[in-house]
Amino acid sequence: MAESREWTPPAPAAVDWPASAATHMSLNDVGGFDWDLDRDRMHLDDHALRTVDLRPRDFDGDPKALFSRLAPDEAAAVTRTITQALGEGQSSFRAYSRLTRRDGRRGWIRFQGRIVRDGTGRAGRVIGIVTDATDELAQAAECLREDEDRPTESHLVMEVTASLARAVTVRDVTAALTGNRRMDRLGIASLFLGQVEAGRVHVVSDAKATSWVPSLQYTRIDDDFPMSEVVRTLVPRFITSPEEFARRYPKLWPHIEPLGASAAAYLPLIAQGKPIGALGLLYRHKQGFSPQERNLLIALGGSIAQSLQRAILFDQEHDIAQGLQTAMLPRTIPRIPGTEIAVRYRSARLTRDIGGDWYDVVAMPGGRVAVIIGDVQGHDTHATAVMGQLRIALRAFAGEGHPPASVMARASAFLYELDTDRFATCLYAQVDPATGSALLVRAGHIDPLVRQADGTVRVLPTAGGLPLGLSAQFGRPDYPVTPAELDPGDTLLMFSDGLVERPGADLDDGVRRLSGALREGPHGVHNLADHLTTVMGEQGTDDDMALLLLRRDADDSPHPPRRLHRHIAPGDPRAPAEARAMVRDAMAGWGMRDRVDEAELAADELITNALVHTDGGAVLTLRMLTDTSPAHAGQDSARRLRIEVHDLAANWPRRRRPDEREVSGRGLLLVDRLADAWGVEPHGSGKAVWCEFRDRRGVTEPVGH
Repeated sequence: MAESREWTPPAPAAVDWPASAATHMSLNDVGGFDWDLDRDRMHLDDHALRTVDLRPRDFDGDPKALFSRLAPDEAAAVTRTITQALGEGQSSFRAYSRLTRRDGRRGWIRFQGRIVRDGTGRAGRVIGIVTDATDELAQAAECLREDEDRPTESHLVMEVTASLARAVTVRDVTAALTGNRRMDRLGIASLFLGQVEAGRVHVVSDAKATSWVPSLQYTRIDDDFPMSEVVRTLVPRFITSPEEFARRYPKLWPHIEPLGASAAAYLPLIAQGKPIGALGLLYRHKQGFSPQERNLLIALGGSIAQSLQRAILFDQEHDIAQGLQTAMLPRTIPRIPGTEIAVRYRSARLTRDIGGDWYDVVAMPGGRVAVIIGDVQGHDTHATAVMGQLRIALRAFAGEGHPPASVMARASAFLYELDTDRFATCLYAQVDPATGSALLVRAGHIDPLVRQADGTVRVLPTAGGLPLGLSAQFGRPDYPVTPAELDPGDTLLMFSDGLVERPGADLDDGVRRLSGALREGPHGVHNLADHLTTVMGEQGTDDDMALLLLRRDADDSPHPPRRLHRHIAPGDPRAPAEARAMVRDAMAGWGMRDRVDEAELAADELITNALVHTDGGAVLTLRMLTDTSPAHAGQDSARRLRIEVHDLAANWPRRRRPDEREVSGRGLLLVDRLADAWGVEPHGSGKAVWCEFRDRRGVTEPVGH
């Protein structure tokens, strides 16, 4: 249950209390009110009307009539308390207000209300009571007048309890205890907080660094130490003199004596009937504990125990959730020659929830790399489980060499067939570091950013389709492919929406902030990744954030790979175009642009023959061959491009001259005219049809068949 919101009135000690106020206003009436927030109408019963000194004929159900009975500053304070409780999801509130009756008498009233919310958490009604609090606060004022110059344990209990109400983690609990300045004024020399862990007491906090004893950080519950004793017996221990301390705990006293402690209180922290820790307070210049002080400290121990238990459960659940999330992400990132790649993932702050954000890097044949980032809908273990399955499926589809659009379509069908109600956004990029060519596919995700070598940052607009799962559900599995070029030194940034989205803020503003951070960040991708997560995480977020940076090397780009492969699926209408693009990019990287048109056409004919005349798919292979004979040593003319198309069919093609009326049969004839050589070779259970193009720079002699 959410904590109550309470507004504490100004110190009653400063109020001029009339002698007759308590007599006249202590009516012991408890009035009720019912506030319909949707209609903004309020019902006050007779007792409530009498308490706030309203005549029935003066109240028509408008809440403003009630607040008009209060002084403007008092009404504003009460309204602020109620509004804050409604907005922060609280379940109740309490507020005090001064009231001057029509006959001139003054006093205090108290409003207490319970907030009724629907299944979505929206508040629709407040039911509560209004009571005369004059006697209550008059007695408190008297106590304050008596003790206004002397701090007491009660003040410490109230302040610490208020701080603990905001504590979420164990670290928050220790900060609430050790950060209170009133301890010094109360003569507390040191404060220790211990947590029970596996049969031992672990001291997790010490308010005074000078009193930290590493050898006593862990003690067994059956040891002769005060924390161990109160955990073992569940009974508080109050020590009233140094002599008593030295006599009861001789092993601990040598470490305590330098602190000048004259008294100590050790309290068991008990939650649900079990000890979960212990609290130790060491005092200077204190001779004993009154019954009231003992009761207050025991109450403090109860508050700390409840907060510590919540914090321990939170930390445990958060650690489990974060461990599950981390286990679903890649443990290592492969090194891809010609690139620098960095990834970062940060879970949402102050939440035990886990989400479906993920990233992946897949090494592909021919030196290419697939980089992926995505986000499964939801923030729970189910989202994480779906993410793990989807990530593995995408990795498999990419590793098999499927074209980017096919990878996305297959992943969408896979997610739909999981029979889950979740969908996922995803951004997929296939990059060839040798040529800088990139093919991007987007499924409902945010466009990536590119930082160019000169520092300019731009959004890379990427054509998009429906999120994964939805495209298969609605029969729209097509994903358009966006080609792009990464020049040497360019850096591609892909990220999940948690990096840029903030509650109540525009997404475009977040992208602009990220662009600025990317532009101003350091050069190296790992330092840049740290910079981005720090800058974008400063404002806090309720969502996970993931990012992936890929930088194409500027100075150490590898020599283009001498072998490239691409799987060509049967019936894939994009296969010829993608094969031609592969030939074009490879020849540009290998410095053979002058023969690109011939090689593209020849490759297209060989692929078409394989798909038309055989069953099943084919594999296109490009190789750069170099003649190593002494006669060609060091010469460009020794280089030649070999194009091979492998299939599993046993029948071999043959070149023929078709009749003028035939519309087919000219493929190999065309290859023969374009290429410097061609042929057919057995390859496993099938064959390979190949052709070669030599580098003609400075060469006149032909290459024989």
